[in-house]
Amino acid sequence: MIRGLFRLVGILLLAAGFVSLIYDGAKWIADKIVHFTSVEEAWNIVSSSDPQVFRPVIERTLGHWAWDPIALTLLKQPTWLVLGILGAVLILLGRKKKPLIGYARD
Repeated sequence: MIRGLFRLVGILLLAAGFVSLIYDGAKWIADKIVHFTSVEEAWNIVSSSDPQVFRPVIERTLGHWAWDPIALTLLKQPTWLVLGILGAVLILLGRKKKPLIGYARD
């Protein structure tokens, strides 16, 4: 059941990444300037809260090192790339195990 949930969420994230890529491509064609929407910009478009709200939570649970190099770098990356990689990882985690040839699973 968890594998199915991972696959479903992974496919939804891949679809959202593709939509983000199409959005950036349409802006590129219209403005004639290459600009990829960062995760932080997409966050501000979708939600009214600032991503900085999660800074104390991340620093408290993972440590101070997790916010500056990891979270800020992730927030500056293109949305389609982050969603695509996360979706692909979830789909890989949710795939079925290959049957073993020559061994019985009891």
